[in-house]
Amino acid sequence: MGKVRFLPLKVEDPIILEKIKYSIAFLFSFTLVGLALYFNTLEEIWRGSIKILISPANLITDYFKLANVGAAFINAALMIIKSLLIIRSTKVALTGPLFAAIFTIAGFSLFGKNLFNSIPIIVGVLLYAKLTRTPFKNYLLSALYGTALGPLVSEVAFNSGFSFFMGIFLGCTAGIVVGLILPPLSRHFVSFHKGFSLYNIGFTAGIIGMAFIAFFRAYGIEVDTVYLVSSGYNKPLSIYLYSLFVLLLSAGIYLNGRSFSGYAKFLKEDGRGGPDFIERHGLGLTFINMALLGMLTTTFVLVVKGELNGPVIGGIFTVVGFGAFGKHIKNVFPILLGVLLVGWLTSTELSSTSFLLTALFGTTLAPVSGHYGVIAGVLAGSLHMVIVTNISYLHAGMNLYNNGFSGGFTAAIIVPLLEVFFFHKSKRKNKELTEPMINNESVKDLEEPKK
Repeated sequence: MGKVRFLPLKVEDPIILEKIKYSIAFLFSFTLVGLALYFNTLEEIWRGSIKILISPANLITDYFKLANVGAAFINAALMIIKSLLIIRSTKVALTGPLFAAIFTIAGFSLFGKNLFNSIPIIVGVLLYAKLTRTPFKNYLLSALYGTALGPLVSEVAFNSGFSFFMGIFLGCTAGIVVGLILPPLSRHFVSFHKGFSLYNIGFTAGIIGMAFIAFFRAYGIEVDTVYLVSSGYNKPLSIYLYSLFVLLLSAGIYLNGRSFSGYAKFLKEDGRGGPDFIERHGLGLTFINMALLGMLTTTFVLVVKGELNGPVIGGIFTVVGFGAFGKHIKNVFPILLGVLLVGWLTSTELSSTSFLLTALFGTTLAPVSGHYGVIAGVLAGSLHMVIVTNISYLHAGMNLYNNGFSGGFTAAIIVPLLEVFFFHKSKRKNKELTEPMINNESVKDLEEPKK
């Protein structure tokens, strides 16, 4: 009998690829359901889910602590399924940006997003599409990422002193208003950071949240920031995360012809503006990249002895998602290093959830290191670490993408300086290259013609 040889396989049929993408996304949600049932009974999950729906969700409200682990993961699974159904209804392909949105929504559904506070914002974006007579699919990313302002809906509904039904009405109204103004603002603000912060909606959401909080404070309504986090789940959750990423890596290798071929070219992407890695490099390499980012960030958390709680896992999922939309291990690592360096120099507790969120979500600045190099990335991460600690007061935790808000300011500060530096560096280099040529020509012109 001859040896069995496995031929390289690369799936290229767009219909099959689309089915694979949806299958992976749904499988992700089902693993979260299984994890939920491991931690809690159905009765505990039900009670916890109700508590999640009717509680304020200011940053940082860990649903593991507020309710229970099982309810948090069920909430995340339901949010994934809801997002997939919305995407499917628009009949668009599941692109890299949408894959990033799914993982981001799953992550933030562990500490701030839920079915109640996300739906009014999506309805607002849908209403904007109707009013402008444009297809809703054009604003799909605004609708999905815009749920960053879900805590605003919950805060107005359940923590502003209104009766239950009046609070629900006003909270939903606030969410719809947010959805209405989000698409035009997000389109405008991308020029502020020139695509060097991947969380553009996060920056826009921060501006909107800041405006709402300023309005509240003008009328004497104070909104306190929250720091509710859990601990003690590292062993089971690290097993789950590494298993998930190994499965994703295996799927990527299989779809990429059972190899890492092309990943070196993948790492040459600078990530600026959020390129669609699925479109540029294929599904296989994108899954490989997402898996490696998951392993890197999970290991980072465990090395600094952090806790794998709702917010931190949310950060890991977000980085993994953006592995399809601008991030890879080469442009992410310098940002992590920069945040870590400033944290160490300022005696910050490196194992704290707030520090870990800054490190994980600070990778929104990955395009800075991708475009300008490692040193620039370390500097961007360092500056981000300084800025982010002072920015949450402006929106009082209403914007879950606090690092996206801070990242926009960081990019706006550092990128013009880097542009000037690299422009003059390039100018000097060109001058050095052209001077010998000019000198040679001058000498040649001065030489006496040979007779």
